[in-house]
Amino acid sequence: MDLHSGLPYWIIRNSLLDYFHPLEEDFSTDVAVIGSGITGALMAHELCRAGIECCVIDKRSIATGSSAASTALLQYEIDVPLCRMAAMIGEKNAVTAYRACLQSITDIKKVLEETGVNAGYEQLPSLFYASSPADNKLLKQEYEIREKHKLPVTLLKQKEVREQYHVEVSGNALVNESSAQMDAYRAATGLLAHNMKENGLNVFTHTDIKEYKETPDGCIMTTDKGHKIRCGYIIVAAGFEAGQFLPQEIMELTSTYALISHPVAPEHLWPTHCLIWETADPYLYIRTTDGNRIIIGGEDEKFSAPQRRDSLLRKKTRILEKKFGKLLPDIPFKTEMAWCGTFSTTKDGLPFIGNWPGKERLFFDLGYGGNGITFSMIGAQIICNQLQGIKDERSRVFGYERIGKYW
Repeated sequence: MDLHSGLPYWIIRNSLLDYFHPLEEDFSTDVAVIGSGITGALMAHELCRAGIECCVIDKRSIATGSSAASTALLQYEIDVPLCRMAAMIGEKNAVTAYRACLQSITDIKKVLEETGVNAGYEQLPSLFYASSPADNKLLKQEYEIREKHKLPVTLLKQKEVREQYHVEVSGNALVNESSAQMDAYRAATGLLAHNMKENGLNVFTHTDIKEYKETPDGCIMTTDKGHKIRCGYIIVAAGFEAGQFLPQEIMELTSTYALISHPVAPEHLWPTHCLIWETADPYLYIRTTDGNRIIIGGEDEKFSAPQRRDSLLRKKTRILEKKFGKLLPDIPFKTEMAWCGTFSTTKDGLPFIGNWPGKERLFFDLGYGGNGITFSMIGAQIICNQLQGIKDERSRVFGYERIGKYW
C-alpha cells in the first residue's frame, strides 16, 4: 500500500536519501529489525548501544514510509485523555503511560545529542484547547487528574488563551512546557547513518520479507528473492504493515491530511510558537518549522484505501485552511504543499510493545496513534531491556494482555 501521497514536506526539505542496498545473499544476525522509519531507527540504535548485533530490513528506501509524512509533534499527552484512559485501563496504568511519554521526549533529545543528529528538535509548549464551551468540563477533569499526579499542566481561561497566545478559541485550554517537535525523516536517516558508520549496522533496503518461521533456537525469514535471514529474534517495527506477522488485527486504519505554508514573517507567528491541538475527534493540530513555516494537520477519516484517501486531498486542504483562518485570523497563510497518509490507531490510544503471547522470538514495536514517535522511543527501550533479561515495568501497560478487553 502507498502510505502517503502528495508532497510530504520532509522529503523536499531534506532531499531523498540515495541509499540502495538490497539483500543479495543469505544472512545471519542476532536480531533483525523490520522497518527503517523512526521506530526501526530508534530500535536499532538502542540495540547497537547495548552491543547487540542487529540489522534493519525495509522493502522501501530508508524512512520513506509513514515517517516521511509524519508531522512529528512530541507530546506526553496521548490521544485518549488521561481522565478517560484511567477509566479504561486503571488510573495507575494510565499514569504510567503518560509519565513514560513525558520521559521519552527527554530521551529522544538525548539520543539526538549523543549521536550528533540534527533533526530540528525544538522544545516548545503545547496548547490543548476546548473545541467548544461544552468541552471545558473535560479539560477541568483532565487538569485535576494531571495535577493530582504532578504532571506538567496549567489551566487557562478562554480570555487568557486569547491574550497570551492570540488564538481565537471558544473555550478554555491546558498548557504544558514539556513538549517538542522535530523532523522524523531526518532523525531516522541520521540515526541509521550514524550506526552504520559507528557500529557496523547493516541496513538492507528494497528487501521484502515474504514469510518467516520460528525454530527452537531462532527464526528464519525468506525474502522476495528467496534469500534466507537467520536470526535469534525478529522485531517488527513496520507500523500497520506489521499485519502479515500479527495473528490478529489490533489496530484501525485511518487516513489523515496535512499541509504546510509558505514561510511566514516571524512577527506574524503566535507567541512561543507552541504546538496547538484540540479536544475534538478527529482533532486539528498545528506546529511551526525551523524555517517559520506552519504545518496544519487533521481531518482524519476512518478508512485507508489510497485512491479514496487521495481523492479528498484538495477538499481537506480547503477545510484545514478555513479552520486555521478561524483560529488564527491575523496570520497570512498560503499553502505551499499538501499531503495525506495512512496511520493506525488503537481503542485505548496506546501502542503495542513486546512479544505476542506464545511467540517468544517475535517482538512488536508498534507505536500506533498520534504519539508514534514517543511510543517508538519507549518501545525501543522496553524491547532492548527484554532481550537483555532486564525487567521493565512499562511492559505491563503496553503489552498484549489487554487485547481481550477491547478487541
